[in-house]
This record gives sequence, C-alpha cells and structure tokens, in this order.
Amino acid sequence: MRNEKAAIRNWTRLQSRLGRQAARSVVGSGLLSSLAGIGQAWCVAVVLGHALVAWQGDVQGAAFPAWPFLLFPALAILRALCMIKADMAAAQAGIMARRRLRGEVLASILTGGPALLRRTHSGVLASIVVDRIEALDGFFGRWVPASVLWIAGPLLILVPVGIVQPRAALILGACGAAVPFGQALFGIGAAVASRNQFLAMTRLQARFLDRIKGIATIVLAGRTDDETRRLGDAAEELRVRTMKVLRVAFLSSASIDCAMVVAFILLAVLDGRQALAMQASGPSPALLHVVIASLFALLAVPEFFAPLRGLALAYQDRAHAQGAATAILDLPEVAERPVLEGARTVNANGVRVAFDDVSFTWDPARGPALEHVSFTVPAGETLVLAGASGAGKSTIMELLLGFITPQSGRVLFNGAPLQTIVPDALSRVVSWIGQKPVLFAGSLRDNILFAKPDADERELANALRSAAVDEFLPSLPDGLDTQIGEGGFGLSGGQAQRIAIARAYLKNAPVLLLDEPTAHLDPATEKSVFESLQRLAVGRTVILATHSAAAHMFKGRRVDLQNGRVVSRQGAA
Repeated sequence: MRNEKAAIRNWTRLQSRLGRQAARSVVGSGLLSSLAGIGQAWCVAVVLGHALVAWQGDVQGAAFPAWPFLLFPALAILRALCMIKADMAAAQAGIMARRRLRGEVLASILTGGPALLRRTHSGVLASIVVDRIEALDGFFGRWVPASVLWIAGPLLILVPVGIVQPRAALILGACGAAVPFGQALFGIGAAVASRNQFLAMTRLQARFLDRIKGIATIVLAGRTDDETRRLGDAAEELRVRTMKVLRVAFLSSASIDCAMVVAFILLAVLDGRQALAMQASGPSPALLHVVIASLFALLAVPEFFAPLRGLALAYQDRAHAQGAATAILDLPEVAERPVLEGARTVNANGVRVAFDDVSFTWDPARGPALEHVSFTVPAGETLVLAGASGAGKSTIMELLLGFITPQSGRVLFNGAPLQTIVPDALSRVVSWIGQKPVLFAGSLRDNILFAKPDADERELANALRSAAVDEFLPSLPDGLDTQIGEGGFGLSGGQAQRIAIARAYLKNAPVLLLDEPTAHLDPATEKSVFESLQRLAVGRTVILATHSAAAHMFKGRRVDLQNGRVVSRQGAA
C-alpha cells in the first residue's frame, strides 16, 4: 500500500512538472490579472475615501481626483483580456496534456496486447482511455497553474498592501497561512473520496459494457430484471460516492471563507478604531490617507484570497489525477527495445522461426500453458500445430506476435530473440488471421485497405482475386463500397474470413500466423477458405494452429501438442 501511494505521488509530481511549462502563460496572465485587480481596488479606495472625507466636511482634503475614473475602466479591460488569455491557455494546456497521456496509455495497452485483456476488463480500459484521461483536463488546465498562483498571487498582492498598510499585510499573511492547513485536512478526505468515486464509476462502466455485449444471452435467459437491478445498485453506489466528494469539496471551500471573514473583521476593527481616533482630532489630510489605506486593505482581501480559492476549487482536479494514476500505473510499461537491423529488411521468403525450450504459465494454479516446447520452421515452409482446445496453440501464437514473452527459453526470428525486435519491425514481418476477423463499421474497401492504406487499384484487385473476394462481390449492393456493421455484420463467416485473407495479401508479410482460421465455418466453406490460404502461404513461413481435419491440405511439418507439451512430430520440426 505504501509503495502504491508513493508511485501515485511520484506520477502526480511528474505530470505537474510536465504541465507547468505549458501553464506558464496561464500563470503570467493570472499574476497580471491580480495586479490589475489591486489597481482597481486602489482606484475605488481613492474615490470612496475622498467621498467619506467630503461627507465629514473636509472639502479641501476631499477634492475628487479625475485619474481613478480613467484608470479603473482601463484596468477592467486589461483584466478581462488577461482572463480570456488565461482561459484559452489553460484549455490549450489541457488539450496538449490529454493528447500526450492518451497516446502513452494507448501505447501501454497495445504493448500489453491480448494478455492485458486477460486480467483487465475491456470496459475498464475504455474508461481509462476516455473518461479518466478526459477528467485530467482540470488537473492540467486548473490545478497546475493554481499550484503556482496560490503562492505567487498572494505574495504579489502583499507587496502593495504592505507599502500602504503594513499592519493589514501582516493580518492578511497570517490568515492566508492558516488556509493550507484546512486544505490539507480536507484534501486527504477529498483524495480518498475521489478514488472511491472513480472506482465505482469504473465498475459501473465495466458492468454496463459487459451486459451490452451479452444482452442477447441475458434476454434469452430471462435475467433482464436481475441485471437491471444490479446496474441500478451500481449506479446508486456511484451517486453516493459522488455526493461524498461534493461534501468534502464544500468543507474545503468553507475553510477559505472562514479565513477571509476573520481577515475582514480584524481589518475593519483595527482600521476603524484608528480612523475614529483620528476623526476625533478633526479633519486633516492624514485622515484621508488613513481612510484610503483602510478601504484599500479591505478591498484587497477578496483579491488576496482569490488564488487560494482557485487552489481549493482545483484541489478536486488533483484528486481526480490521483484516482486516474491508480489505473494508469497498473498498465504495462512501454519498454524501449533495441532495433534489430535485419528485421526491417527481411525478404518475403527469408524468415526462419524457432522455439528454443520455451515455457510459459498464465496461472500457476492451472499449471503451465507451455512446457519446454521446441521446434523450427525453415524460411518459406509450413508448420501445423495440432491439438485439442487448451493444448497451448493460442499461447504459441501470442508469443509469436510479441504480446507475451517466454518465462524461459527463446523465440527466434532468423536467429534473433523476438524481444530484440522493435514492435514496428515485428508488425511489418508478421501477418495474423484468427478465428474471427476484426472488421470495422465502414465500407469493404476501407476494411481491406486497413492493411495497406496506400495500396493502388492493381494491388487491391490482385488481393481480391487471390482471396476469392471477387466471387461474392457482385452479389453485394454496392460492391467494394458496401457498408458493413461492426464485427462484419452483414457478411457471412466465410466472407468475413476472405476479407481478412485479402488484408494479408495486401500486407505481404513474410511470416503468416493462422490461429484456427476456419473454426466456425461449415465444411464446404472451410475447404474453400483453406484453398485461399494455400495460395496465400506460397513463399511464406506459415504456422497454422488448428484441430481441423482439413489441415491436411497444408503440406509441411507437424507438431502435436497436449497440455502444453510436444507429444509427436512429423517432418523435421
């Protein structure tokens, strides 16, 4: 727990340092706005002081100067421009920081790959990328500037107040120094309440997304009312925790109000007593000076506490950042890998793949998923991994894709350990086709060109012909421009698989990984898809994981797996 708190604190400090550079313009505008506000307070104090002295009968001492009436609107315009500039700079700082953080989080998720989804719900990941990053807008746009202004602003205001009324500056400084203690007291509760609120929101989002995905099963099982009630309970928990956050935030603001009221009372009593004592001796220029100075000190109180109030309002944003840090720090780190020169220049038929005594365990309680697995696939040849579900075929695929790393042993590409290949280079070397291809909502053309957006019409036509997409394309209403739904809605399983094969043709990678590519197809469609895959496999290093009897169509080596072990081999694998 202590290490977790230290990690959150270090992450928050790092983000604050990164955000201060972008927030310099906000801080500068805020300080200039405070100076303009003090100038306006002095203008008002001069006018009111002369009016009060004139009301007492000292006409000579109370002659109204004209400059406050000219300076006050000029300062008002300057202050408005400063506030506009500060708001625009704060918004820009928030946008830049969120863009940077969202890129880092997405890189971490991509680094974790499917292995991350085994331990983290997709709804939680979506919440981190969207909601938690978005909630940090206030941290960079409000808290980071406020963390500087709450010290610099009051100190800047104390200078003119101290020159005009030293005793008032002492009182303001003492009352202002008491505010951080109240903020720290309530801030601890705010941080805890905010983390709990984020946790409740994440649980609600994950549950809602999970239920939406399985809504057909829920309806068919007659569990609609039960799931509605559970979602309602989760929403109620979020409401309760949100109200706790608001209560703590109101208490935090009340501590500043108390300090400001005390400052008002002390200044009013002490300065008022001094003014009354001087008034008793008769009107004089000294009385005018005391009245103006006393009014100026009173009018400076709201300006003095404004940066402190800004810090209190932004403290909730800091709590949001700490809550987001808890989830972001759980993501895998993006490790820098050394560049393997050969990985960027391999030929289409030049990659040799080998497993050297590889072992891997997902869950120690369930035993190893792979245990001392070794095999070799020469460049341009095919290896069939056969075995029942749970034999370890998909684990081998994830190792080859770089989503996980061996706990012992090595995975080698052309003799180089897979861990030494940068992700971009590995992505160019490998194509993968799984059980159910990932298709996006959009046109067929966009889905196929996803593998190579800059492909020309000739390359696209060759891919369509080689994957036999042209056989069913005329039956679609708009050909390649036909719109399909997310997940391939509107296409049959065989048609969707051919789209994936066309992608692989366009990518033209030297290594082809096939993970149960015909698992959910009928025999006739399966045979047709395997024929397309055979054409795709020519000249490539192919690793096919399947338990289909139709795998005999692929000639080459064969490794039979059982409970993560190699039980038999055919060929020289």
